[in-house]
Amino acid sequence: MDRVAYSLRLIEDRLAPGAVYADSLPALNRVIYVAAGQLAMALGSESVRLSSDTARRGSGTPAVRAGAEGAHVLRFELCAQPPPSPGGGRVILEHPIAVDAHTRSLMRCDRVDFEPGGVALPHRHRGGGIRRLLWGRLEVTVGDAPARVMRPGDAWFESGHEPVRAVCAADEATSFVRVSVLPAEFRGRSSIMYVDPADAERSRPRTYTVYVDEPITLGSEGVSRTTRAQRVPTAEGGGEH
Repeated sequence: MDRVAYSLRLIEDRLAPGAVYADSLPALNRVIYVAAGQLAMALGSESVRLSSDTARRGSGTPAVRAGAEGAHVLRFELCAQPPPSPGGGRVILEHPIAVDAHTRSLMRCDRVDFEPGGVALPHRHRGGGIRRLLWGRLEVTVGDAPARVMRPGDAWFESGHEPVRAVCAADEATSFVRVSVLPAEFRGRSSIMYVDPADAERSRPRTYTVYVDEPITLGSEGVSRTTRAQRVPTAEGGGEH
């Protein structure tokens, strides 16, 4: 099995009302998640408007404009190493990720919601990914590493190989958004594997909201960093995902 040297990174952008990116975003497989505000995005002949708590996947060089209230954006990007410039914004987390060049892959973006006191018993996933806590508190133990208490804004990487246990705050609901790179055969299917299969029934229920679950094409990263200028729509008029 050939492994290609890739990184998955999370970049945070805070765009002023009506602002566009000062530098063109590189042509990468990415998911753009709008945490707050509105965003208009043009990619090729397609134009979409994203509102708060929506996401979109793209693989080219998008043209982006924030709405009248600005936009708080989380960009999850899969890039061949060495990674290109992030195109502005703040790199929150970047981590190597194992990708099989001969296996069709997909990128999935979803939000996981825990009720107060929720527990995810030790489990693995079919692929790696980055998580970002949106609200609440979550104690996360990955493999043999010490437990970490995540608070809103904290991010962490899970390779999918090490067992993970997560316990959320007893006094408030907890949610995180994540982007994972998975084998394409898991499109529309859960990627979770419990260390003890019986724990699938014992874990406290969680709610999943899937925004993106789409196949990707690998191997074109870094081939072209430029594209024709695109007309960027305004971000008013509601969300679409």
